[in-house]
Amino acid sequence: MHVTPLLRGLAAAAMLTTLAACDNTRDGSRGNPPSTAMQRAYDKATDAPRTSADGTGNNPAGTAAERALDRAVGTNTSGAYPAQSDGTRGNPPGTAAERAYDRATGSNTSGANPRNR
Repeated sequence: MHVTPLLRGLAAAAMLTTLAACDNTRDGSRGNPPSTAMQRAYDKATDAPRTSADGTGNNPAGTAAERALDRAVGTNTSGAYPAQSDGTRGNPPGTAAERAYDRATGSNTSGANPRNR
């Protein structure tokens, strides 16, 4: 069977991702410098200030991908947007779909309309 370099690369990336997910050392702790190796290389290449540990200083909670998801859909998956947490003033309980269903049917599936039963 012929294995392409792309397939080998994908297998290696999957293995490294799995190993990284199993790593439970906190960002910025002993043996795990703050931020990612890629971020540290970027900071060095651009003479930017060192990115601090996750959730501190100039590095908000969560990953950039989680924060982008939060901005796009109005959630708080990353922990960087507590005002967008479910049940806050800006984000009533339930999902937008549940609230729309509640308005259409006069129900309280989402929990945002306690007057409806």
